[in-house]
Amino acid sequence: MALIGVFDSGVGGLSILDEALRQLPQHNFIYLADSANVPYGEKSSDWIAERSLTLCNYLASNGCDAIVVACNTATAEAIKQIRETLPIPIIGVEPGIKPAAMQSQNNIVGVLATEATLKSDKFNSLLNTLPSDCQFIKQAGAGLVPLIESGNADSEETLELLAKHLEPIQDAGADTLVLGCTHYPFLRKSIRKLLGESITLIDTSDAVVRQLKRQLEPLQNNSSAQGFGSVLFLSSKNAALLLSMAQDLMSADLTLHAIDARILGDVK
Repeated sequence: MALIGVFDSGVGGLSILDEALRQLPQHNFIYLADSANVPYGEKSSDWIAERSLTLCNYLASNGCDAIVVACNTATAEAIKQIRETLPIPIIGVEPGIKPAAMQSQNNIVGVLATEATLKSDKFNSLLNTLPSDCQFIKQAGAGLVPLIESGNADSEETLELLAKHLEPIQDAGADTLVLGCTHYPFLRKSIRKLLGESITLIDTSDAVVRQLKRQLEPLQNNSSAQGFGSVLFLSSKNAALLLSMAQDLMSADLTLHAIDARILGDVK
């Protein structure tokens, strides 16, 4: 069995972990939420890069065979440095603007992401590779992550803020919306309520986990292993709250796995 680290600024990466437990239930996972410092999207590029590298170093030093940087902001700001530093597979996440451009019927695509992701060189370099006839309506989802982190993904306050952020995308007539932060899949119900069923939502969780599977193949001695592995939840703020939110937000049956939740101590 491989030990897989999944790192995010908070609970957003649970959307990736959920898909990983569906596709790779037999492996062991450490989910690390830096909840004491969420949201990353409003912090400086240097801070994000340094903190992300520190936490991935921690996961590697605790035996992880591969790490998913399940945070769009951390991927945008730090993935290159993390890959250069650590000798294990590092899988990042990025907004699915390429599949969105391919799927859009009217070539108008909304991108809801953090400010840091939208401003990053990585995101804009990717944007420059896409067809010029596709219009991208970029919108920072300021304030959404803290609401999701506080357990208010389905609240009226969140719905009102989300409506404000989605208004420019709706006004532009976008037929496709990229969920450019791993927290945002937890807003699917509210997005559907505001934009209806016809808009295509792009979430890259499945693609990220398929890439993780490919990276794990050379590491596996027994590819036929079955059963359910363990999941350790680590939080830099409140381990019990992280576990409770995982149980609320994830569709995976966590009772099938050996579960533990701990506070993340000082990390160097």
